[in-house]
Order: sequence, then structure tokens, then C-alpha cells
Amino acid sequence: MRTLLITGPGGTGRTTVAAATALTAAREGTRTLLLGTDRDDTLGAALGVPTGPEPTPVAPGLTAWRPDTAQGFRDALAALQDRAASALDLLGASRLDPDELTPLPGADDLALLRALREAALAEAHDLLVVDLPPAPRALALLAAPEELRRGLRRLLPPERQAARALRPVLGRLAGVPMPAEALYEATARWDLELAAAEAVLADRNTTVRLVAEPGPAGADAVRATALGLALRGLRTDLLVANRVLPEDVPADSWLGGPLAQQRKTLEEWRGTYDVRAVAHLGRDPRGTDDLAALDVPGVNAAASPVEWPVTDRTAEDGVLVWHIPLPGAVREELDLVRRGDELVVAVGPFRRTVPLPSALRRCTVDGAALREGTLAVRFAPDPGLWPRGR
Repeated sequence: MRTLLITGPGGTGRTTVAAATALTAAREGTRTLLLGTDRDDTLGAALGVPTGPEPTPVAPGLTAWRPDTAQGFRDALAALQDRAASALDLLGASRLDPDELTPLPGADDLALLRALREAALAEAHDLLVVDLPPAPRALALLAAPEELRRGLRRLLPPERQAARALRPVLGRLAGVPMPAEALYEATARWDLELAAAEAVLADRNTTVRLVAEPGPAGADAVRATALGLALRGLRTDLLVANRVLPEDVPADSWLGGPLAQQRKTLEEWRGTYDVRAVAHLGRDPRGTDDLAALDVPGVNAAASPVEWPVTDRTAEDGVLVWHIPLPGAVREELDLVRRGDELVVAVGPFRRTVPLPSALRRCTVDGAALREGTLAVRFAPDPGLWPRGR
């Protein structure tokens, strides 16, 4: 299944464009599932059809689904209580009633990741269009599977889990604490769920589409969002310039200033992104007729995978070079730290810890340079670790 993730600055018509994109795909003959992530039914307002926890047919070939993340949290906690029933009874702890539970901070994001995984596996559809939250929260959501899995592996490494069979023996030895069996089980379960969500995001058939209004604020937000996506290795297929004003605005109209800013931003964007302009209807779109009138672009063929290639220049310069595409990055906002077999890359407000390719683990960092939106990190082979003859 193709997966198209749509995000952008808040208040720029992101949900409307997501609904219109899904409708366009359905009318082109693609069986489409539209996944909404807002607690409020902004998706239903755009579609003209209420949406909720049950998949809702909207038009031929188009189904909308807006999962109840709060109910998902309650169900997950209830299941956890059932699995821990014996321990709770032993401690004399009273169970919480699901109806009295309020989702904890971050619980919505975990529920959305689970919904994303389930929707991506739906065999009844060929395309999944996801109306992600506004860009800052969307970037945190997209980073969560990788970062949480990394944290779990650090807290309970796989090699320690291999000692589970020896736990009864080691537990009798003084000074050898072993985690409880339930901790191993919970870790393995979470790792599987996070790995499934991470696989959806890393799939070559998953792309991101940005939505923004052309103007100074939109330009700043797009630059930051595109940079955060690039650091995560996520592919961006289009930038939808939404609510574009008509060109025939009278010279003495108060819209002359905003139109000039729009023209300047669109010119800058077209030099960097594949931009599709969507005209302002003069009203908030409501229903499938208005969505069709927006004339948003459909879904293209899968975008080219984002690659971080390693170039072998040992013969010429004695180094290997790791190329990391970071369009829009500024040299002064970059920071690199080598930690064992990992490289911590920080750019602006974003940070990612990535494992080094196997060849680079036997090297030392020899320098880095940022040129034309690509960070080139040089690695010099360590003579004590590098295979002889290379």
C-alpha cells in the first residue's frame, strides 16, 4: 500500500488539502483510506460527513477513519491490568475503572502510531492518506518509533534478554539482580509495535506532502519542517501552496501587499521544491464539491528513496565520505558528536542519533563540510581496525 503523510504549519488548511487529495485519488480509481488525527472532527467538517472511530464511507472508493485515541489508551491500560492481575491482587491494589482514566501526555501519539500501523496493513485499500498533526507535533510523532526503540535497547539490551533462560540460576547468586519476566515481555511487545510503525515510515512507498500558505511565516515554517523531515530520511514529494490569491487583484486593493509577498515566496519555493499552487476559494471548503473545486494534485508514483551514501575515497584522499542530505541547513546550526558506533547529528532544533554504517565503525571522524544542502562527513580508517590490504 502507498502511504501519503500530509502535514504543515497549523492553520494553513492542512486537513482540507488532505481530504481533497484523498478524494482526488478515489475519483482516479484508487481505493483510498483517509486517516484523521484531530480529536475534533475537522476532517468531517471538510468532507461534509461526520467521521469517528468506525470507518465511514465518504464517496465511491473513499473511506475516512478518525480513531478515538482516548479510548485506545483506556483499552490498552485495561489490557495491561488484566495481564498484571496476579501481581495487583498480591499487592492488594484496586483496579482502575477504564471510564475514570484520562490519557497521559504522549498517550495520543502512541495511539496514533498504532492506528497508522493498522491502517497501513488494511488490505481493502491501495492508498493511505494521513492528515498528520501540525508540523512541530508531526515531526515529534514521526521520530518517536526510532527514538523509543533506541531507548528500550539501551535500557534492556538484547544481549541481556538472552540471559532470560538463566534467570532462575542467576537469581540465586548474591549481587546479580535480574529484571522481572514481565519487564522482558513488555519490552519485547513494545519493540514489535514500534518496529512495525517504524517500518511504515521507512517504506519506500511512504512519502510526505507539505502544505503551507505562501508568505514569510510560511517560508520559515516550510524550511524548518523540510529540514526536520530530511534528518529523519523521510521523502517529500510536493509542497502544496494553499490559499493562493488570484493574480488579478486591483493595484489599489489592500490585498496588493499580501499578493506581492505571495509571489516572492512562490518564486523562492519553486527554486527548491516541486510546488503545486491551490487557489483560494474565497470561503472555507465544505463537502466533496468544494474539495473537488480546489483541484489539488493527485498521488504521483513513489518518490525516489532518500539515500545517505558512503563514498570510498581512500585511494585519492585516504578517507571515506558519508553524504547526509540536509536541504536548508545552516552551518552555524550544525553539530556532530561521535558516540561509539553512533553519530549524533543536531541541526537547528532537531537531533537524531544514527548508527554508523559498518565500514565507518572502523574509522575515526576526520572532519565535515556542508555544501549545497548536503553534509559530507569524512572518516579516516583506523589502522588498528581496518582490514589489511585496503
